[in-house]
Amino acid sequence: MKITLVRHTSLNISPGICYGQSDIAVSENFEKEAKFAFSKIQNRKYDAVYSSPLERCTKLADYCGYKKPIIDKRLMEMSFGNWECRYWEKIDDPQLEKWFDNWKEESPTNGESLSELLDRVENFVQEIKNLNLDQILLFTHAGVIRALVTVLEIIDLDKAFEMKIDYGQVIELEL
Repeated sequence: MKITLVRHTSLNISPGICYGQSDIAVSENFEKEAKFAFSKIQNRKYDAVYSSPLERCTKLADYCGYKKPIIDKRLMEMSFGNWECRYWEKIDDPQLEKWFDNWKEESPTNGESLSELLDRVENFVQEIKNLNLDQILLFTHAGVIRALVTVLEIIDLDKAFEMKIDYGQVIELEL
């Protein structure tokens, strides 16, 4: 099975803000970035198309011609709980230091841990493996893409979170 991953386009948000699962509007660069993503996936046939429910993903799916992708919450970015829509440098929470010291196991206040993200992505992967499809297209987020390459044992967890994943980037993986 081939999985094609498409990261959403850039957002209309100031740099340095933690946004996770917040539904932030796309930036003025949407069309340029969406055209680039579309150019990488056009003229291909997919057996199933999935999207995170967040608008930044569904809007890109729609632009690329997929008006009704299968919406799956497991493809959402990691939840940063109380830290969402706040500048990282202005988060005054003792949990922040614990999370930075142990980002693999700790979770943001009222958010989810990396382990929880990995579990939901692994659950998604197990489900799609059972579908016996050849080509799957996913519109999702950088955190989910990193979790996916980790779950599929393509890249070690530490290296996966060093990966640069651009807005609108398309990545193809073999299962």
